[in-house]
Amino acid sequence: MKRKIGALEKIDADLANLQHKIKRDPASYRDDFLKQYTQYESHREIFLQAPSSSTATGIISIRDLIEFISHVADCYPDDIAQFPEQLIHILNLHHADLESELREKIVGSLVLLHTLFPILLSTPSKSLRTLLYQKIISDLRTSNANATNHRLNRTIQTVLYTLVSSDRESSKGLWAVKITRELWKRQIWTDSKAVEIMKEATLSDNEKVIIGGVRFFLGGDKEREEVEDGSSGEETVDMGKLKHQMGINKKSKKNTRVMDHAVATIKKKERKKKQPHPLNFSAFHLLHDPQGFAESLFSKHLQNSKSKLRLEQKLLVLQLVSRLIGLHKLTILSFYSYFLKYLTPRQPLFTSFLASLAQASHSLVPPDVLEPLIQKIANEFVSEASAAEVASAGLNAIREICVRQPLAMNDTLLQDLIMYRKSKDKGVVMAAKGLLGLFREVGADMLKKRDRGKTATMELKSGERKEQRFGEEVAGEIEGIELLEQWKEEQRQRKRLEMGLPAETASEEEMEEEDAGDWEVDEDETDDSGGWINVESDEEINIPDSEDDKPAAKKAKLEGPLDDKETASPPKEDVATKPLSHLATTRILTPADHAKLAELRLAASLSSQLPSSRKKRSTAQQAVPRHQDDPLTAESIEGLARLSRGKASKAEKVALAQSGKPTEQTHQSLQAKRQERKQQQGKSTTNREKARKKNFMMTLGKAKGKQKRSLVERGKVLKQHVER
Repeated sequence: MKRKIGALEKIDADLANLQHKIKRDPASYRDDFLKQYTQYESHREIFLQAPSSSTATGIISIRDLIEFISHVADCYPDDIAQFPEQLIHILNLHHADLESELREKIVGSLVLLHTLFPILLSTPSKSLRTLLYQKIISDLRTSNANATNHRLNRTIQTVLYTLVSSDRESSKGLWAVKITRELWKRQIWTDSKAVEIMKEATLSDNEKVIIGGVRFFLGGDKEREEVEDGSSGEETVDMGKLKHQMGINKKSKKNTRVMDHAVATIKKKERKKKQPHPLNFSAFHLLHDPQGFAESLFSKHLQNSKSKLRLEQKLLVLQLVSRLIGLHKLTILSFYSYFLKYLTPRQPLFTSFLASLAQASHSLVPPDVLEPLIQKIANEFVSEASAAEVASAGLNAIREICVRQPLAMNDTLLQDLIMYRKSKDKGVVMAAKGLLGLFREVGADMLKKRDRGKTATMELKSGERKEQRFGEEVAGEIEGIELLEQWKEEQRQRKRLEMGLPAETASEEEMEEEDAGDWEVDEDETDDSGGWINVESDEEINIPDSEDDKPAAKKAKLEGPLDDKETASPPKEDVATKPLSHLATTRILTPADHAKLAELRLAASLSSQLPSSRKKRSTAQQAVPRHQDDPLTAESIEGLARLSRGKASKAEKVALAQSGKPTEQTHQSLQAKRQERKQQQGKSTTNREKARKKNFMMTLGKAKGKQKRSLVERGKVLKQHVER
């Protein structure tokens, strides 16, 4: 009986067991909890009297009691109302004297109670702030690991927004910037509320908070992409190699654990592949009012003479405003006149100012606003007395502005700038040729006849070139639809020739019959694992071409010169109908069409990366970035200025010239290539290869044995060699 009573007392004294019981039935064990809470208060009072001279036993006791109470705090909220404030009081007063494990335990308990943020803002200890920041980020990541905790996220976002917007002069908003940027980078917060927090940070009065918010908009999306690429680029586990090693090596518990861990890793990656990809919008696209935001930034930090920002900080704000204007096509006319005092070669970081000006240009900016700026750049940067790198940067900046708004250039200035292609400096020559190639595409009528080139001259003569007007937008269509239309035409002609029919246009009834079987696509055909996609029943889908759709240039050559009215009317119709695809406007694309369209896009993107196709691309396509969210940097404005005389060595020029070319592989024999392929696949070597690499001392006994062979044994060995 005494043993049973002693065992029961031991169980009651065990805090972990009591915690489990309280979780199951809080009402029945309330008295036991109050006893432990009273014991905690007595230990706390003893500790507060002399924190630095506390015994190890007392520290262990109070540490265990704090952990116990924090885990069952939600069961008795009324009894422990003062418990979080007591822990915060201990941290604020005695954070330097606390034992490291006790400090970790108190911080961990506050994580469970979700009361860390007030201490982060008030504590003067740098090490404690770092610990609290890491705990807050870890707690939020854990809470959103399996599913998004919307309630907790909304609460934290509201607290951070209030922290930034309530006191704009305080530096406490910097913690809101750090937390939001880290969670945005980890893709935990991807909504517009996080963007609104950073928007308020950029409009703050504290310099550090302003720059933190500006850097988020300029580089937050890139950081998120780098984290995503790093997580997706992890080393893959080769299951074939592991199974091969398990079959050969000695069986042990360690190898079994490695195998189980590899299987679990592969299953986890397979589950991630099956999950839908999150829609990660850029922070610029989640802004509620881009026009008002850009105007507020410009008036508060750039136009305001009382702004305390330095030149480098103002340049960051300028880059943010220019990206907002260029991406959303905003209209802030006073923004462009702000650049006039900075457009001079004597200005530090002048290439960044030129890049910001070019980035803020778009098709809806009035040409009268940009024309004085282009004239100022030409007068200040592009002259015979200017250095080569300065002239190259000026020409590149003018080209980038004209890519976005070609109407800002006049004929006289264009002819003057194009003459610099005869310069002795390679950077200036390449910049002038880039400007010439651009206007051959977008404004050939402004060039002289000898500068237009063959293609532009023929198109102007035939009337195919359409004059660009201010504010005109190109009609959008499905990307790559012309590739699908061309492929369908080729397949239709090939099929009709095989049947012995003339390569004529298919009738409407034939195209409807072909469309009937294209609405169901097998899963194997649409798989992303690679390989060719076989599409059998959609080969002859096409629209009957009329005689008017034939090229007008070929007609003029065959039929000879016509009257002005006759030659002018067909090209106008051709220009009007050229952007619209017949396939997209008259037919409904089937799933088989979409599968083939994706395949043709991939083939076109691969062929465009070849050196031969790069030369054929137009200058306008090379100048405009592939994605509109990509920023225009100062390096693109500098261009080939580093190739100027005396600015780069021969090795640097050769390295720059070979940067886009594939690296040459070292010569290898066929056997060496086979061995390398075997090692990559995780396969073992043959016995003969192993014998070659064997230690000489291990082969010495076999060599001595060969010398002691008898005549009969030698005959047997030689006979085996002959038979082999």
